[in-house]
Amino acid sequence: MTDSPLAQLALDFGLLSLIAIGGGMAVLPEMQRIVVDNHGWMTAATFADLFALAQAAPGPNVLVVSLIGWQVAGLAGAAVATAAMTAPTSVLTYAFARVWERFRDARWRKAIQRGLAPVTVGLMLAAAYLITRAADETAAAYALTAFTATVVIATKLHPLWLIALGAVLGLLGVV
Repeated sequence: MTDSPLAQLALDFGLLSLIAIGGGMAVLPEMQRIVVDNHGWMTAATFADLFALAQAAPGPNVLVVSLIGWQVAGLAGAAVATAAMTAPTSVLTYAFARVWERFRDARWRKAIQRGLAPVTVGLMLAAAYLITRAADETAAAYALTAFTATVVIATKLHPLWLIALGAVLGLLGVV
């Protein structure tokens, strides 16, 4: 570990970027472990708040990384964390895409793609579990989370309606 938060952000998020199969949200539990448990840069509740803010804002899901960097080291932290999370995988993807496309009909490629799908889903479920544990403190909050997940999975209702419902319940003091 390094004494500089900027260097540590670059190292941590640079490494995370290389294992983020399925996108940045796939490594969200590891992000939380690093910034909350390992470095103590923020609480689990603050991490959950930053995640919620990133999800509510327009743009890519990786925005949470910028907010984490901002929380740790201001504007420089946001820039370093974002660059560290996006640059290594962008370069690797560019280089690998040419080779990957050349073998588009290969059986091994299709097998790898089929195998990575459940891994990605599992990582996303782990992220959802982590955020639920960090954000929900009451039985009502857990019930609202379960209700929301069920509605999202079972219907085509736009998520903004569920966000509005959560906001109203929050304003009323239910959650």
